Amino acid sequence: MQHFLKGFVPTVVALLVLMSGSPAEAQLPDVWDRVEHRTADNDGVNIHYVTLGAGPLVVMIHGFPDFWYLWRDYLAALSDDYQVVAIDQRGYNQSDKPTGVDRYTYEFLVNDVAAVIEDTGHESATVVGHDWGGAVAWQFAMRRPEMTDQLVIFN
Repeated sequence: MQHFLKGFVPTVVALLVLMSGSPAEAQLPDVWDRVEHRTADNDGVNIHYVTLGAGPLVVMIHGFPDFWYLWRDYLAALSDDYQVVAIDQRGYNQSDKPTGVDRYTYEFLVNDVAAVIEDTGHESATVVGHDWGGAVAWQFAMRRPEMTDQLVIFN
């Protein structure tokens, strides 16, 4: 029960943020100058991510054709209580872009997320995915259940 409640809180917070109205209505501050930019190494591929806040880890994975900035309002809304991370998936924005489609399989994408979680110093996270990021998040939860506290998918 305690494990369930641990993952339940970030899910409820995320859903409340979504139901609270549009980002324009929320008047959340832009986080562009407040986030810390970092990279995690996954077998020689640098995965760029931004982080804001402290506490239990929430990792957000964007879809196509977005990048970390898609999650800016959620970074601002959740960072008072959580360490919120938004990644640039491999091939996007400031992350490395390895050549060859064979370097973009779920195995690599899941390991990218794991590398980011490990780089933050956490052992697990609530994983949030949107669009293509949702597919990656599902795969992550199935392949790395020990690193997944809660799974949230938006489409």
